[in-house]
Amino acid sequence: MKVLIAGGAGFIGSTIASACIDQGIEPVVLDNLVTGRREFTAGRTFYEGDIADGDLIDKIFAEHPEIEAVIDCAALIVVPESVAQPLRYYTENLSKGIQFLGHVTRNGCERLIFSSSASIYEAGDDFAVDEGSALAPLSPYARTKALFETALEDISSTGEIRVISLRYFNPIGSDPQMRTGLQVRRPTHALGKMIEALHTGETFQITGTDWPTRDGSGIRDYIHVWDLAAAHIQALRRFDTILAPGQPDSYQVINLGTGTGTTVRELLQAFAAVTGEPLPTVETERRPGDNVGAFSRGDRAASLLEWSPQHSVEEGIRDSLAWFAKRDSVIGTTD
Repeated sequence: MKVLIAGGAGFIGSTIASACIDQGIEPVVLDNLVTGRREFTAGRTFYEGDIADGDLIDKIFAEHPEIEAVIDCAALIVVPESVAQPLRYYTENLSKGIQFLGHVTRNGCERLIFSSSASIYEAGDDFAVDEGSALAPLSPYARTKALFETALEDISSTGEIRVISLRYFNPIGSDPQMRTGLQVRRPTHALGKMIEALHTGETFQITGTDWPTRDGSGIRDYIHVWDLAAAHIQALRRFDTILAPGQPDSYQVINLGTGTGTTVRELLQAFAAVTGEPLPTVETERRPGDNVGAFSRGDRAASLLEWSPQHSVEEGIRDSLAWFAKRDSVIGTTD
């Protein structure tokens, strides 16, 4: 099997590409390298360019007519940045995404796996959500994901394309072989900020301590990125079982999470257990666009994908730390 991975030089896209290679699936990587890394494309078929470039997409399919599916990981993903630059996020994530969909369907590809986000959910009283939970995206980033899902569902209803939308919770960790990992030097998510604080001696900021959770800090469902990649392999292999060609059902949503909620304070405790030293912390106000968070419930991923996560939060922390130690030797010291 050959698959086109848009955004395949980024953290998640490159990890999925690694998993594909390990499973005998050939990835064709498309990335404009705005946030992706050229180093993550080494030894892989790579096209540098934008998902909205129709001529480039036509060239890719002409040179690789064996492509059976597209995995769309191409997006900007930083919530505070989306609040500050909403026009950029709507352009990149929504407008260009729809153009990309047109280029894909024009070339006759009928299978698309979309990287969506659990940030679009409205969390219930227990902060657990399933695929039928209400949606209430609170940031421009989350709204671009929700709106694009709406477009995908409408467009797939015509029969032009079948779509599996995978709603990610919170990826941590790295490729266990350390081929790729989180590429940004100063990440904005909690674990990345903890690693930064560990190595710089800075105080870790607990952003928001008045959430209605068991300890007042935000809650997340932390899933190892290698488990996330494995779910994509299963989605590729079981695509026609989940969405059979010629059948009325052409769109499916599947959550990818562990089913366990971890608060920021609990993540700090797990981090200290792994490193052997607690971080100094300070409580601060919520960041723009923040939400209380949620964790996954239900068994749709298990039943449709025959998949379940295999790695713990502690393993994700260890692999994230291991990648941090190796990162500069892979991609250098400049961002």
